[in-house]
Amino acid sequence: MVIENIGTTENQTEVKNHLFEIDLVAMKAEFKLSLNAICQTCCTPQVRSLADVIAFNNAHPVEERLKDFGQSFLTDSQKTNGIGPREKTVLKILKEISTDVLEKLMKKHQLDAIVTPNSDASTIFAIGGMPAIAVPAGYDNQGVPFAICFGGLKGYEPRLIEMAYAFEQATKVRRMPRYKH
Repeated sequence: MVIENIGTTENQTEVKNHLFEIDLVAMKAEFKLSLNAICQTCCTPQVRSLADVIAFNNAHPVEERLKDFGQSFLTDSQKTNGIGPREKTVLKILKEISTDVLEKLMKKHQLDAIVTPNSDASTIFAIGGMPAIAVPAGYDNQGVPFAICFGGLKGYEPRLIEMAYAFEQATKVRRMPRYKH
């Protein structure tokens, strides 16, 4: 394992997949609210909301590569109605996970970082005010990149950047994107 080879220690802690799925509840609602606010101030008159983005994508499926990437996250986000009781509950749970699980785990075991595949835990880190950085880690069978995420306690930014940089230098996995038109 590369992480062992660059002088860090592997600490395997199991976090159930449903924890990463519940953050999508809040993320979808927040995405719609944020994108709508951004579109009101800086987009063209034809694109003023998430609904407009979805309509644009549907009108230009080839250019927007809907067949390759779809837009289920966008359409799911469009179905939300702001931050209601369900989203507030999810945000509260994620905050508790951040402070009561991740922060305590790191302090108890004197960890420099928690390493996760992709950026699955980035929402949990962010909600707790904890920094995280994701860097390229490889490519799937279709050539789609995936990442590894280093997250830490408040104030750990310098050491996380060092770890991420060391990982990038040890793996040399990143390659320039190539688009097929």
